[in-house]
Amino acid sequence: MVDDIRYGPDNPHPLSTRKTELVWEGKYDEYGNRREVDIAGCAMPLQKIETVDEPRSRAEGQQLRFDTEKAHRDDFRNMLIWGDNKLVMASLLKDFKGKIDLIYIDPPFDVGADFTMDVLIGDSRESVEKDQSVLEMVAYRDMWGRGVDSYLQMMHDRLLLMKELLAEHGSIYVHSDWRVAHYVKLLLDEIFGGDQFLNEVARQKTMSRKAQSRSFGNMHDTVFFYSKGANYRFNPQVDPREERAREVRFPEVEEQTGRRYVWDNFTQAGDGPPRRFGDRVLAPPPGKHWIWSQERIDEAWAEGIIQIRGNMPRLKRYETEGLFAGDLWVGKEWVIHSQSQEATGYDTQKPESLLERIVSASSNEGDLVADFFCGSGTTLAVAERLGRRWIGCDFGRFGVHTSRKRLIDLQRRLHGDGNPYRSFDVYNLGRYERQWWQKESLRDADGEHRRVVLEFYRAEPLESSPSPLLHGRKGQTLVHVDTIDTILTRDEVTAVAVAAKEAGAREVACLSWEFEMELRLTCNRLEQELSVKIKLIPIPCEIMEKNRKEPPPFLEVATLEAEPVMRDIGGQKRVDIKLTRFLPSLAEVPTKELEALKERAINSGFDFIDFWAVDFDYRHGEPFNHHWQAYRTRKNRLLPTVSDLAYEYSTPGPHTACVKVVDVFGCDTSITVKVPL
Repeated sequence: MVDDIRYGPDNPHPLSTRKTELVWEGKYDEYGNRREVDIAGCAMPLQKIETVDEPRSRAEGQQLRFDTEKAHRDDFRNMLIWGDNKLVMASLLKDFKGKIDLIYIDPPFDVGADFTMDVLIGDSRESVEKDQSVLEMVAYRDMWGRGVDSYLQMMHDRLLLMKELLAEHGSIYVHSDWRVAHYVKLLLDEIFGGDQFLNEVARQKTMSRKAQSRSFGNMHDTVFFYSKGANYRFNPQVDPREERAREVRFPEVEEQTGRRYVWDNFTQAGDGPPRRFGDRVLAPPPGKHWIWSQERIDEAWAEGIIQIRGNMPRLKRYETEGLFAGDLWVGKEWVIHSQSQEATGYDTQKPESLLERIVSASSNEGDLVADFFCGSGTTLAVAERLGRRWIGCDFGRFGVHTSRKRLIDLQRRLHGDGNPYRSFDVYNLGRYERQWWQKESLRDADGEHRRVVLEFYRAEPLESSPSPLLHGRKGQTLVHVDTIDTILTRDEVTAVAVAAKEAGAREVACLSWEFEMELRLTCNRLEQELSVKIKLIPIPCEIMEKNRKEPPPFLEVATLEAEPVMRDIGGQKRVDIKLTRFLPSLAEVPTKELEALKERAINSGFDFIDFWAVDFDYRHGEPFNHHWQAYRTRKNRLLPTVSDLAYEYSTPGPHTACVKVVDVFGCDTSITVKVPL
C-alpha cells in the first residue's frame, strides 16, 4: 500500500510554486516540453519579382537625365513581400536580426470575420463582391481552427520572431480589440516582459454610437506599446487640439510672438516650505507645495515666466507645454470611413494619423520600420513620407497590390514636389505554401484529394499514367492536379508540360489551389518551346463544401493580349504598348454573382483592370522593372489602354517588353510582347 503523500512547507504541492502563465492547447507537447519555433525550417530565400522606382524608370525610358543622388534618400531599397509573415520573418533574420527599429502590426482578431469585400469595377462607381483567396481561406482556417488556442499559437510564434528582429532600442505596437486584447496583453508580457510594457492606448475607431440593447456602444480598439529594452527611442508627441479648445485652454496671446499661453497653477499635492517670489515670501496652501526649487523660481521670476496673479504665483505655460499626447486618442482624426480622402476601400485600413503618431514617436528619420500584417500599406506609406526605411508583408495578393499602387502614387507625389524618396522591391517566397500548410494528417490524402477534384472537374482518372505528374484526362486534354493547399510553381509547371509533351498530348490542364506570381509568363514560353497548350485552372473552394453534388465552375486564369505601338518622334523611333484584350478569371467572385459577370467580362474585360504596368526592356529571369504604370483610384476611375511613355531604346533590337495587369481582385497576369526595332 502506497502511503499518502503529505504536502506542506517542507514538501510544497507542485501547483503552489507555479508562476502566473497563459496556457493554451499546443503551447506544450505531449511530454510537457515547451514547443519551439522552427526558425531554420521556416527560413527560405526571398525571390525578387519586381523593382519599383517609378520616376527614375520613366525618365530613363525617355532618355532623360535623372539625378539619383538628389532624388533618392540613400541606396536602401524598401521591401514589399507577399507571403505568410512567419516564413517571411524567419527568412529576414539572416540579414535583419536586431536591426528593425519599430514594428507595428494590426493582426486579424475577429473569429467570425467575413473576408468578402466590395471592389469597384469600370469607369463608374459600380462595385462587385470579392471573395477571400484560397490561400487566405486556408490561413484563416489554420488561425482559428481551434478557436483562441490556435490564434494564440499563431501570435506567439510571430511575436517571438519579431522580438528577434527588433533592435535593442526598438519598440513594438500591437493593435487589437475587445475580442482578444486581454490574451494578447498576456502574450506580450510573457515574450517581452511585463517591465517592458509602456502603454495601453485606447483609439477611437468610429464616430457613431450604435444603439446597443444589452451593452454600451463599442467605439474603441486597443494598441499595446512595448519596448525590447530599457533604452528605447521615444519622441514625445503633441496632442492636436481644435481651435476652440486652444482658446479655452490657452486664452492669452503673446504680442511679440503670437504664441498662445495660460497662467497655470504652480502647486502640487504634498506639504512643502514657503518660497520667495520677488520681494514676497509665500507659503503654499495647506496640503500643497510649490512645484519648483528656490533657485529655479528665481530664474523664472527674472524672465517673467512666474507672476503673482490674484495673490498667488502663476506659471506661464505656452501652448505646446502640457499638451503632450496621452494614452486616450479620441477624435475624428483617428477614424477612417468610406468618404475619407485616404480611403483605399480596404476594410481594415487604419488612418494615416494613427501611424504618423506611432512612427514619429518611436523612430527617427532613417530608421527601419516594419509591418508584417501591412494590409493596405498605411504603415509603409507613412514611413516613406516621414523618411523612414520600411519592410512590409501581407498574405493576401489584394493587400500587396493595394500597397504597391499606393506606394507608387506616393513616389510620384514626393518626386513631383521635389522631395527625396526610396525605391522598393516586391518579393515572394516561391514554394513556401507547400511546406507551411500541408499538415501531417493530410500528407497521405493526396490520392483522395485528386480523386475528388477530378470528379468535380468531370475528368477521368488515369489508371496507368505515363507520368506521376499526370493524373487524369478530359477529352484530349491531360490533367495535372496539384497537391492540397499548395502553390503551383514555375518548376512544377515546367515538369508537367514536359511530361505532357512526352505523352504525346497537345494540351494539359493544371489544376491548383493557387498559382505562383508570374506563372502565366512561364507558360507562354513553354507553349512556344514545347508546342503544348497549358491551361491554368484554379480549384474552386466550393468543392470543400459538405454534401456538395454539383460541380462549381472551373475557370482559367486571366487571358491577356497586347501589341507594340511604334511612334516616330523627331526622327527617333519610340515605343508604347497597347492592350488589345483582357479576360479576367473571376476566380474570386462569389458564385451568386458569377453568372451576371461572365458576359460583361467577355464583352468589357478592360472594366476589370485596376492596374497595369510595362517593363519595356524585359529580360527573362530578372525582376519586372516598372518603366510605366497606369491605375484607377477611387476618385478617378478612368484607365488608359495605351501607354504614353514613348520609350526610347538605347541599343538596337529586337527587344522584349513585359506587360503586367492586375485585376480588381488583386490577381496579376503577365505576357511578353516582341518589339521589332
